[in-house]
Amino acid sequence: MKKPSSKIREEIAKLQEQLKHAETREAERIGRVALRAGLGEIEIEETELQAALEELAKRFRGGKAATSGRKGAGESSTGSGQSEALASGANSGIPSEA
Repeated sequence: MKKPSSKIREEIAKLQEQLKHAETREAERIGRVALRAGLGEIEIEETELQAALEELAKRFRGGKAATSGRKGAGESSTGSGQSEALASGANSGIPSEA
């Protein structure tokens, strides 16, 4: 039996809410770690920070990090969602829950 479209929309809305909460938790966790590491005190352009974090993510995923310097503004091999979440989490002064 097929689900009515209203049920599917409800499920999608629930999943979107779960995704939003999961991304918030991840951003807060990464933001806390970044603040403890001292990234909150460093004056750096957001694009440079994003490029550095993308290289770090690539390193931990088993890829080779680029050695030619930073990427241009707007370029992203991993998508900007997580780095934007990091930036907002790191800059929001969220207290540690650890």
